This record gives sequence, C-alpha cells and structure tokens, in this order.
Amino acid sequence: MPALRTEITEIVTGLAMLGYSDLDHALSVRPHVVHNVTDDHFARLSAARRSGDFDDEFRLAWTNGFTFAAADDGLRGRPPWRLEWKGPHRPPGYEQLPADLRVDHVYLISCKYGSNILHNTSPANLFDRRLAERGGSGADWFAEVAPEAYQAFYDVCRTDLGGDLPGRVSDLDAGHRATLKAGLRSGLSEAASEAYRWLAATVGTMSARRWLEGLDTPARRREMLWRLLRLEAAPYFVLGAAADGTPLHYRLGTPWDFDERFAVRSFDAWGDAVGQPLVRWRADITDKVRGSRRRVEGHVEVRWSHGRFANVPEAKVYLDTAHHDVAGYFPLTGDQP
Repeated sequence: MPALRTEITEIVTGLAMLGYSDLDHALSVRPHVVHNVTDDHFARLSAARRSGDFDDEFRLAWTNGFTFAAADDGLRGRPPWRLEWKGPHRPPGYEQLPADLRVDHVYLISCKYGSNILHNTSPANLFDRRLAERGGSGADWFAEVAPEAYQAFYDVCRTDLGGDLPGRVSDLDAGHRATLKAGLRSGLSEAASEAYRWLAATVGTMSARRWLEGLDTPARRREMLWRLLRLEAAPYFVLGAAADGTPLHYRLGTPWDFDERFAVRSFDAWGDAVGQPLVRWRADITDKVRGSRRRVEGHVEVRWSHGRFANVPEAKVYLDTAHHDVAGYFPLTGDQP
C-alpha cells in the first residue's frame, strides 16, 4: 500500500482537476469519475485532512492539480470525464513513462515531490548500455572498473575486522558481505578511509571513461541526453515540488519536440572525488529559436545502497540543473523558456 503522503500528493492532485470549489467538498463527494481510488482511500484522506498533520501536502497538491486544469498545455479549464490513479499497480516489464495519474486516457502525469533523482539503475545499464534497456546486473561494478583499488580497500577492511574472511574480494559470499557491512557500520579506520578515497576516485574516472567510449557519435550523445532526461515517445507532465519546496509544473516534450527547438553541442562526463564514487555529466545545448545557449548538468552516485560491501553497487542519476531551466522541460505557466 502506498504511504499516506503519497496518496495525498497523487490523489489530491487529480481531485483538483475536477472543478470542485474546494478540497473538502471534493473529498466528501468522492466523485465517480475517479478510478482505482476506493472508499478506504477516501476515508484515509479525510482523516488525514482532519488531523492537520499534512496541511502543506494537501495545499500544494491541490494547487498543482488546479494549475494543470487551467493551463493551456493542460486541460484549459475542461473538467475531465475520467481520472485514473495508478496507485500500487506496477505491470510487469519495462514501463518507460513514470505516470501516477492518467486523465481522459490521454494526459499522463507524474507527481514528483522533493526529489531530483532521474534514474536508479545498475552501473552497467547506464555506462555500458546507455539506458537503452532496463535490467539489473549481477556483476560487481567496482571489481569491473577498479579491481586493484577495490582489492586494496578490501584488504585493509579485512585486516581491520579480522575474522574468517576470504583473501580475495571476488570470493565474498552473502554471509561475508553481511559480516563486512556490520563490522564497518561504525566507520572506517584512517587506512581504510585512504584506500576508499583511491577506490572512489578510480571508479569515478573509469566509469566516466567507459561511458564516453560508448558515446562516440553525435547521435549517441544526443540520445543519451534524451534518456537521461526521460524524454519519451509521448509527452507527459510533472506536477510536484522541488527539494526546496518550489512548485513544479512542466511538460516533458518528446525527442521530436527537443529536436525542433534545441541542438546538442556537446556531452561530457568526468569522475569527481568527493568521498564516494561520483561521475558528473554536462550537456551544452543551443536554443535554435532564441539563438542562445543552455547547459544541463547532473551527477551519478555509484555506491552500495545498503552499507559497504552489501550487494552490488547501484547508479543513482541526479539532475543538478533546476527543472524549469532544463531544455525539453516546458513550464505550464508563464512564457516558454
């Protein structure tokens, strides 16, 4: 079951599009045009509303839905006939569009609050397959791109912890990894910290190099940017708030829309030693309509998600440029950028 905060931000965003005078009226009516939202959901929303604990979430979600209802790129003041909430439903396979709401079978809406994460995937899927397909990888990325630095870090940790651990990091099993995770939870020794800094710098540098080797043509670099920004064959909308609380209301164009307006001049990536393996990326773009230049920047954290040596590393892709300044993201209010 989705968390209550998620139910509020998603369902209330949809309710605000239906033309009701206020939120409390919409909650009491429980409109029949809303699908996949049960009486239990409405009861939880009403109780949360009465509690006063989620006033900011209710206010922002209602404002976001109302903005979409009035926007020229949105509903233009037309109450929808059908509003569907995805909720916990996750069909099998790779679903490219990150939609939480669907309006009149046409408008796809993602409700995104407080996050600038674009992707959470395996390093191989990002750096080798360039997000062309979805799929995890059982390979240990640290061993793949920085075997010597990885072994050196493990050697120091093994010495610090003692116990019955194998000599090679490649021989670790689930039990060994659990032992390392627990033993290193309180922190690293000075020697281990120094070895980890070398590992982090090596992983960042080699990951960036491997990424760029596959981006050897302008077409591949342009396509990589589309995938990073999650531009899809169909347009969709994001309604939510940035991490600092700034409201977000924008339409994600398609690659076709992007090419009509923008040209990718360059795409670059490089490792950065900041305490953990990090790859920064940057795209320089020309706005063909305004004759100006833009820059879109982000970074990738390559890390263990559940403690040192626990499982295999993952790659989290972050957007560092403000959403409303990103080429291909078109704000719903004010002038198009």
